[in-house]
Amino acid sequence: QVQLVESGGGSVQAGGSLRLSCTASGFTYSSYCMGWFRQAPGKEREGVAAIYTGGGTTYYADSVKGRFTISQDNAKNMLYLQMNSLKPEDTAMYYCAADKDRIGYCSYPPQKQLFDYWGQGTQVTVSS
Repeated sequence: QVQLVESGGGSVQAGGSLRLSCTASGFTYSSYCMGWFRQAPGKEREGVAAIYTGGGTTYYADSVKGRFTISQDNAKNMLYLQMNSLKPEDTAMYYCAADKDRIGYCSYPPQKQLFDYWGQGTQVTVSS
Protein backbone atom coordinates (compact mmCIF):
# COMPACT_ATOMS: atom_id res chain seq x y z
CA GLN A 1 0.00 0.00 0.00
CA VAL A 2 1.53 3.28 -1.14
CA GLN A 3 1.64 6.00 1.49
CA LEU A 4 2.99 9.52 1.39
CA VAL A 5 2.99 11.54 4.58
CA GLU A 6 4.03 15.18 4.65
CA SER A 7 5.22 17.15 7.65
CA GLY A 8 6.99 20.38 8.45
CA GLY A 9 4.41 22.97 7.50
CA GLY A 10 3.60 25.89 9.75
CA SER A 11 3.28 29.64 10.03
CA VAL A 12 6.22 31.93 9.42
CA GLN A 13 6.83 35.56 8.65
CA ALA A 14 7.92 36.71 5.23
CA GLY A 15 11.61 36.06 4.72
CA GLY A 16 11.54 33.00 6.94
CA SER A 17 12.26 29.37 6.12
CA LEU A 18 10.56 26.01 6.43
CA ARG A 19 11.60 22.50 5.53
CA LEU A 20 8.90 20.12 4.37
CA SER A 21 9.41 16.38 4.60
CA CYS A 22 7.61 13.54 2.86
CA THR A 23 7.90 9.97 4.11
CA ALA A 24 7.20 7.42 1.38
CA SER A 25 6.33 3.78 1.82
CA GLY A 26 4.85 0.91 -0.14
CA PHE A 27 6.82 1.33 -3.36
CA THR A 28 10.33 1.27 -4.75
CA TYR A 29 11.16 4.84 -3.85
CA SER A 30 14.53 4.94 -5.63
CA SER A 31 13.02 4.86 -9.15
CA TYR A 32 10.09 7.24 -9.09
CA CYS A 33 9.39 10.75 -10.18
CA MET A 34 8.52 12.67 -7.02
CA GLY A 35 7.05 16.11 -6.84
CA TRP A 36 5.91 18.86 -4.54
CA PHE A 37 2.70 20.62 -5.45
CA ARG A 38 0.81 23.39 -3.75
CA GLN A 39 -2.73 24.67 -3.82
CA ALA A 40 -3.91 28.00 -2.50
CA PRO A 41 -7.61 28.67 -1.84
CA GLY A 42 -9.45 29.27 -5.10
CA LYS A 43 -6.44 28.35 -7.23
CA GLU A 44 -5.37 25.34 -9.25
CA ARG A 45 -2.90 22.87 -7.80
CA GLU A 46 0.50 23.70 -9.26
CA GLY A 47 3.79 21.86 -9.47
CA VAL A 48 6.45 23.57 -7.39
CA ALA A 49 9.40 21.21 -7.68
CA ALA A 50 10.12 17.70 -8.88
CA ILE A 51 12.96 15.19 -8.94
CA TYR A 52 13.61 11.73 -10.29
CA THR A 53 14.77 9.73 -7.31
CA GLY A 54 17.04 7.56 -9.45
CA GLY A 55 19.19 10.59 -10.25
CA GLY A 56 18.94 13.34 -12.80
CA THR A 57 17.69 16.84 -13.18
CA THR A 58 15.31 18.70 -10.97
CA TYR A 59 12.49 21.05 -11.80
CA TYR A 60 11.44 24.28 -10.14
CA ALA A 61 8.57 26.56 -10.96
CA ASP A 62 9.76 30.03 -11.90
CA SER A 63 8.06 31.46 -8.84
CA VAL A 64 10.30 29.47 -6.47
CA LYS A 65 13.60 29.24 -8.33
CA GLY A 66 16.51 30.30 -6.17
CA ARG A 67 14.44 30.04 -3.00
CA PHE A 68 13.28 26.41 -2.81
CA THR A 69 15.40 23.27 -3.00
CA ILE A 70 14.07 19.74 -3.52
CA SER A 71 16.18 16.87 -2.22
CA GLN A 72 15.87 13.25 -1.27
CA ASP A 73 17.29 10.58 0.96
CA ASN A 74 16.73 7.26 -0.79
CA ALA A 75 18.06 5.29 2.18
CA LYS A 76 15.25 6.72 4.31
CA ASN A 77 12.60 6.97 1.56
CA MET A 78 12.36 10.67 2.27
CA LEU A 79 11.68 13.67 0.06
CA TYR A 80 12.34 17.21 1.24
CA LEU A 81 11.53 20.74 0.20
CA GLN A 82 13.69 23.44 1.74
CA MET A 83 11.89 26.75 1.42
CA ASN A 84 13.82 29.95 2.06
CA SER A 85 12.94 33.61 1.67
CA LEU A 86 9.28 32.75 1.96
CA LYS A 87 6.72 35.20 0.64
CA PRO A 88 3.02 35.64 1.48
CA GLU A 89 2.19 34.30 -1.98
CA ASP A 90 3.79 30.98 -1.00
CA THR A 91 0.88 30.42 1.38
CA ALA A 92 -0.83 27.18 0.35
CA MET A 93 -1.40 23.55 1.18
CA TYR A 94 1.68 21.65 0.05
CA TYR A 95 1.44 18.09 -1.23
CA CYS A 96 3.98 15.39 -1.91
CA ALA A 97 3.19 13.20 -4.92
CA ALA A 98 4.59 10.22 -6.80
CA ASP A 99 4.35 9.38 -10.50
CA LYS A 100 4.68 5.63 -11.00
CA ASP A 101 4.45 5.56 -14.81
CA ARG A 102 7.45 7.57 -15.97
CA ILE A 103 10.25 5.01 -15.78
CA GLY A 104 13.70 6.53 -15.52
CA TYR A 105 12.71 10.16 -15.86
CA CYS A 106 10.35 12.88 -14.85
CA SER A 107 8.17 14.84 -17.26
CA TYR A 108 8.71 18.55 -16.71
CA PRO A 109 6.88 20.69 -15.85
CA PRO A 110 5.16 18.23 -13.52
CA GLN A 111 1.50 17.79 -14.37
CA LYS A 112 -0.77 16.87 -11.49
CA GLN A 113 -2.84 14.47 -13.63
CA LEU A 114 0.24 12.28 -14.18
CA PHE A 115 0.87 11.76 -10.46
CA ASP A 116 -0.79 8.69 -9.03
CA TYR A 117 -0.16 8.93 -5.31
CA TRP A 118 -0.67 11.91 -3.02
CA GLY A 119 -0.12 12.77 0.58
CA GLN A 120 -2.68 14.49 2.74
CA GLY A 121 -0.90 17.83 2.55
CA THR A 122 0.75 20.18 5.01
CA GLN A 123 -0.26 23.82 5.40
CA VAL A 124 2.25 26.61 4.90
CA THR A 125 1.19 30.12 5.92
CA VAL A 126 3.46 33.11 5.35
CA SER A 127 2.51 36.42 6.91
CA SER A 128 3.74 39.82 5.79
